[in-house]
Amino acid sequence: MRQGWRWFGPDAPVTLDDVRQTGATNIVSALHQVPIGRAWTKAEVEERKSLIETTPPGRSQLTWSVVESIPIPDAVKRRGGEAKAEIEAWIASLEAVAACDIGIICYNFMPVVDWTRTELDYVTPTGATAMRFDQERFAAFDLFVLQRPGAEKEYSDEDKVRAKAVFEAMPEAEMAEITRIITSALPGSTTEPMTVPGFRERLAAYDGIDAKRLRRHLVEFLEAVTPAAEARGVKLTLHPDDPPRPLFGLPRIASTGEDYAALFDAVPSPANGMCFCTGSLGVRADNDLPAIARRFSSRIHFTHLRATTREGDGRSFHESAHLEGDVDMVAVLKEITAEDRRRSPENSIVFRSDHGHRMLDDLEKTVTPGYPAIGRLRGLAELRGILHALGAPPN
Repeated sequence: MRQGWRWFGPDAPVTLDDVRQTGATNIVSALHQVPIGRAWTKAEVEERKSLIETTPPGRSQLTWSVVESIPIPDAVKRRGGEAKAEIEAWIASLEAVAACDIGIICYNFMPVVDWTRTELDYVTPTGATAMRFDQERFAAFDLFVLQRPGAEKEYSDEDKVRAKAVFEAMPEAEMAEITRIITSALPGSTTEPMTVPGFRERLAAYDGIDAKRLRRHLVEFLEAVTPAAEARGVKLTLHPDDPPRPLFGLPRIASTGEDYAALFDAVPSPANGMCFCTGSLGVRADNDLPAIARRFSSRIHFTHLRATTREGDGRSFHESAHLEGDVDMVAVLKEITAEDRRRSPENSIVFRSDHGHRMLDDLEKTVTPGYPAIGRLRGLAELRGILHALGAPPN
């Protein structure tokens, strides 16, 4: 397996030399500066690749192996194959990436909102901080700040009572922070920041789009783009929904093993693959992660390895340390390394320690939420230890 590290570009707090010091060898990055929907050019990809792979004297070589992500415009999610211009631009970006010998592209198909949290610095018992999704705070925002039409029908009477109590007790500044976190697009998000009125408008545009229709639109997108990916040797890897359940009345269609099975059955191309994210899938207690990894092993080309802890209500959760929480990381890695041994070195699975606690010096620094250096370094070291113990030391 190849050790990856998500890098947000030259302006990120974590530098390429910092990455070298973690022991990671493969960079996971994207052209975050390019507006969503505009095709990437080969020159732009080459410039970023040169920045990553031009190695100063005496420094360790880094390789840009994974693009995470080429955002899929909202029009594709709403209109499917009818969004021809947007799909053609996405294919042009894929072609630019392939022309620079980058063989893995990660993407997601979450409508309106990407990965969602309500807290960025939830204090853990160690004093480190983690990201958290608090169901009651989320409901308070949905019902009393966003005031989404029809939202009250999706919550039980008890949920509504609790949400109202949370909203009324919460200082205005705290609710403003929750609003900012939910609407402003978290790091690496493939959606755009929104105001509350803009949020309502975007949600209204999905009126009548249920899970069946959204899945059909994803299949139409894949039917259009996989021939280009397959012809160029590119693997497309769909990231799971985060959290893996409907939000804001919107359907989610990459939350379970059966969701992925439906997509692989509909588009059986070998280019149609999976980003196996243990944190996202692990939020659902009914997702058997080792079994999912075993079932779709040949489709897994990229993995996000992190753990979450489900809280008492079964819907709230927080990011745990990589070897804690509800993910049996050893069992997962046994499955993934078994698949990796069957592959040639150039097709080896790329993994990265996903997210990480904000800890030690990073508590006093400006960090990218979810992506501090030290917490991810701890996670990578722990994962590397498991791989050595399994007799599969990473590259």
